Amino acid sequence: MLSRHAPAPDAVLRYGEHADAVVDVFLPPCLARPEQPRQLLVLIHGGFWRQEYDRVQMRPLADALRHRSFVVAVPEYRRVGGLGGWPDTGQDVDDALARLPAALDEVAPGHTDPAAPLVLAGHSAGGHLALWAGLRADPHRVRSIVALAPVADLRYAAAVRMGDGAVQDLLGGGPDEYPDRYAEADVVPLLPGRPSVTLIQGTSDKQVTVDMNRALAARIDGAEFRYVECAGVDHFALIDPLSPVFEEVVLPALTNG
Repeated sequence: MLSRHAPAPDAVLRYGEHADAVVDVFLPPCLARPEQPRQLLVLIHGGFWRQEYDRVQMRPLADALRHRSFVVAVPEYRRVGGLGGWPDTGQDVDDALARLPAALDEVAPGHTDPAAPLVLAGHSAGGHLALWAGLRADPHRVRSIVALAPVADLRYAAAVRMGDGAVQDLLGGGPDEYPDRYAEADVVPLLPGRPSVTLIQGTSDKQVTVDMNRALAARIDGAEFRYVECAGVDHFALIDPLSPVFEEVVLPALTNG
């Protein structure tokens, strides 16, 4: 999945001054200005917030979604081992979301409505960032959030050293050492919140284990939160447009959320 070839983006936008402050943009195949604006979908990549994993891994999914008439934006962000770490990693997602609607209207006028709410999705660590940014945003700016196998409970993930201590690397240490950082980066107190959230988790996921998100979902009570568990599905199937779970679960969540 991570090495599969996919077309390059139609445009690359900037949202800041540092090297990682870029967004790949994928437009639907029709090059002419559409009769109606398309839905803007922002995809945030995973990789346990680490430098060796970047936005290129989302290209197969972004390409598939632009063929479903979405305008797809895939922001990069500063990552651990490069320029990243908390709070800069989270701030980058905030900055990208703030800049995107107007920037898109400059390079592809009429393809999206800058005033319309966007759909926000993220995978793995990107799922955490999507939840963190989306649940704190103006609810009129985000239509829905789809979190695909997100690292949604940072304290749980730190306790089990998920991703070989990825949370500790992001936040600089454990929750006892940096309680303020954990409190700031935590998405659990924001749930169920607004906008609506769909959390999708595979039971065969070896990177982000089902136990964490299953336990989290059991604690959340609210009409704006939906938990979908997919039997036998692994971590990367959720972002693989060739997998059955994409057509059966992921695409409906992105379209109807």
